[in-house]
Amino acid sequence: MTDSIIDISRAFFEEVVKPILERHFPAEMAQTAFGVFGYGSDALRLDDEYSRDHHWGLRIDALMPADIFEQKRHAIMDTLRAHLPASYRGHSLREAHLAGAGLAPDNLPAFLRRTIGLDRAPQRWEEWLRIPEEDIIHIVNGEVWSDPLGEFSAIRDVFLGYYPEPVRLRRIAHWCRFFSGMGTYALKRAILRENEFYATTRFSNAIRLSIHLAFLLDKTYFPYDKWLMAYFAKLPRMYARMGEYVHEAVKLSTPWERKLDLLHKIADVLDRTMVEDGIIRPHPRFVISPTSGYRITEHAYAEILQSLPPQIKTIVPVWDQVYMEEFHSGFVDGLDLATWDEMLQLKVDE
Repeated sequence: MTDSIIDISRAFFEEVVKPILERHFPAEMAQTAFGVFGYGSDALRLDDEYSRDHHWGLRIDALMPADIFEQKRHAIMDTLRAHLPASYRGHSLREAHLAGAGLAPDNLPAFLRRTIGLDRAPQRWEEWLRIPEEDIIHIVNGEVWSDPLGEFSAIRDVFLGYYPEPVRLRRIAHWCRFFSGMGTYALKRAILRENEFYATTRFSNAIRLSIHLAFLLDKTYFPYDKWLMAYFAKLPRMYARMGEYVHEAVKLSTPWERKLDLLHKIADVLDRTMVEDGIIRPHPRFVISPTSGYRITEHAYAEILQSLPPQIKTIVPVWDQVYMEEFHSGFVDGLDLATWDEMLQLKVDE
């Protein structure tokens, strides 16, 4: 047993919450998936002292059919609050993920829609390409302890099987285009023009997309940016090939010309790996342009794109968390400003 809130919450579920629900809501429990998954660093086992200052504590996520959620969630929560202890293994239930119960009931179709934009697993390549990759983590992370219907577990299993190959290749092609065309090429122009603002934004974009490509080449979903480096270090192949370049490149003390040179080295690693994996064909060595930098991954972009099924060639993969932001906008709109400020830990400076 570790000090992860997942492990403690699992014990809390088995010893305390599950018996109460089985006694009072057996039919509803038989249709609900329980575990810790979804949003937050704790669901990734990456919570630390800094991420525990809000929405942290005993946590049981519960996904149920929409009708049960609408009709029974308040009764379930009221019953739990009436029967639960004030604390469990030193964790107060008054300061938990959901204060007073430790249980977070949710509507399964709604959870899926605000996460992946669908209320089911994707069935077509086009649907896969319209799912923000960092939100797939919220489907596959954490643990599921009980899922009698198996509906949520079946959806998890689809995603755990990773992308269909044409979808992975379309995403690789897209990142190759942006890493080079909107990254190294643009950084070279910014350096030549002594435009440090543009250099900063283009370098940040390029280094991030190079890591996204590393995840795709190792067939691993990347998480949202806060934990990208922690997951990058776990990659079975690409971290060993790229890690030292990335760590040097992101240092503030590394000069712009050296940052660009390191991006070129990373581009060579990515290119060699794509050749090694049979994604692109072997090709002659290309030289670096004195004015346009090293656009080698755009060579891969064209070759991959031209080999794809016609129906996905022009579909641009979604990478921003658009569905989550749609939900979040509605959530924040429903709060009074004082409550929102409190959630942000904004306190008046006296």
